[in-house]
Amino acid sequence: MSKNILVVDDEKDIRDSIGIYLKSEGYNIYLAEDGMKALQILESEDIHLIIMDVMMPNLDGINATMKIRESRNIPIIMVTAKSEDVDMILGLNVGADDYIRKPFNPLELVARVKAQMRRYVTLGTYEKETKNSNEIEVRGLVLNNETKEVHVNGEEIKLTPMEFKILALLMENTGRVFPIEEIYERVWDEPFYNSENTVAVHIRRIREKIEINPKEPRYLKVVWGVGYKIDK
Repeated sequence: MSKNILVVDDEKDIRDSIGIYLKSEGYNIYLAEDGMKALQILESEDIHLIIMDVMMPNLDGINATMKIRESRNIPIIMVTAKSEDVDMILGLNVGADDYIRKPFNPLELVARVKAQMRRYVTLGTYEKETKNSNEIEVRGLVLNNETKEVHVNGEEIKLTPMEFKILALLMENTGRVFPIEEIYERVWDEPFYNSENTVAVHIRRIREKIEINPKEPRYLKVVWGVGYKIDK
């Protein structure tokens, strides 16, 4: 079944050009000129991935992503201006799964879309699954690889697909310290290149969701100069 992609950008030429490339790859494309229109489309259509520009009128990409993350975990690729690293970091902080800088090579964007689709389908988000006992538990932190759910002391925690993959990697290997480079390459499935911020932002978001006090983490620990781990 073809997947539906929502392209959100206030520049018509960019929306149209992205749509042309993605249609050639077999995706169904929906277009929105701002965050408000994007939210309307999400209410009526089954969207599987969003390409979200940051700077837009009415409702910008950052606030639109925050609104979407209140109820949906579908992949979001943030599009930022090449010189605005702060937009990239902010986008990841509010729930974007990946980012690409303008001006970008359309083939790179297509590759990132395919990668996000592949990871998301692997996580089983498009398939209705039945709960079973395929769980990992660490002192009240429970991760279920079948239902893709995470609970802390009985309370369900909503993670994005990339956050779930990072947490699953660490929980499946409790006690082992993972360098940032290895986390990136195993979770994003591509060579590591100057991606410290991407991993660090996702780690910070996970901590904010699973830790009572993120500044004094009980589960997700940093080993300075080495990497991250989940204590046994």
